[in-house]
Amino acid sequence: MFTKQGPTVRELAVQALSSTERGYDLLAPKFDETPYRTPDRVLDAVTRAVRELGPFDAGLDVCCGTGAGVGVLRRLCRERAVGVDFSAGMLAEARGAFPPGSEGPAVHWVRADARSLPFAPAFDLALSFGAFGHFLPAERFGLFAEVYGSLRPGGQFVFPLGAPPPVGSRAYWSLFGFDAAMRVRNALWRPRFVMYYRTFRLGDVLEDLTQAGFVVRLLPLTELGLRPDGSPRARLVVATREGQDGPGGS
Repeated sequence: MFTKQGPTVRELAVQALSSTERGYDLLAPKFDETPYRTPDRVLDAVTRAVRELGPFDAGLDVCCGTGAGVGVLRRLCRERAVGVDFSAGMLAEARGAFPPGSEGPAVHWVRADARSLPFAPAFDLALSFGAFGHFLPAERFGLFAEVYGSLRPGGQFVFPLGAPPPVGSRAYWSLFGFDAAMRVRNALWRPRFVMYYRTFRLGDVLEDLTQAGFVVRLLPLTELGLRPDGSPRARLVVATREGQDGPGGS
C-alpha cells in the first residue's frame, strides 16, 4: 500500500496515537506517498464533470491537505483558488507544491477549522476530497452550513461520493474493522483521532445538505466504473446555494 518513500509502521503508529491535527502535521511530509491521497483518476473525473457546471471565478478547497483539490480548482477557476486546512504541516506541503508565481489563477492558503470558516460569501465553487471521515455525524450539518455561508448565491459545493461496498465483501469488512478499531482507540485513548469510513452515508448527507439550505442533485461519475448492477461506483454530489447571481457572478 505504501511506497518506500512513505511513512514507516512506527511513524503511522505515532500518528494514530496523536490528535487528528497533530497526526496530520506528522504525516504531512510523506502524505502524498500514501494511499490516502485522492487518486489522480478521481481528481480528473471530478474536474471534467465540474467543468460543465461553470464558469467559475473563485474556488475553495475545504480541508485541502497537501493541495490536490486546489490543483483541480486551478484548472476550473479563472481568478483565484483558496485552500483551507487546520493542519499547519499539510498547508506547508501544499505551499511547496504551488509556489508563488506559478501559472494559473492566484492561490491562497488559510489555516482554519472547517467547522468555523472565516469567509464571507466569496466563492462560486467549493469542493472537498477525502476529508469527511474526520467529522462526526453530529458535526456534519454545521460543516455544510459553514460552506453554504462561504458561497455566493448560485455557488456550488461539489464532492465525489463512492457507493458503499457490498455487505459481506472484503472491502465491507475492511472498512467495518477499521471503524471498529478507531472507536476502541478513541474510547481508551486521548486525544482522539477522528477518522471513520462508514459514517458518511448518502441519505444522511443529502438530508444535512438540504437542511443547511442547499438544493442537491447527483451526477454519475461513470468513468470511475460501474457496479455489477450497472449503477455507478461513484457519484458527484452537487449542492447549490440558490439565488439570483449565477456561478461566476459578483
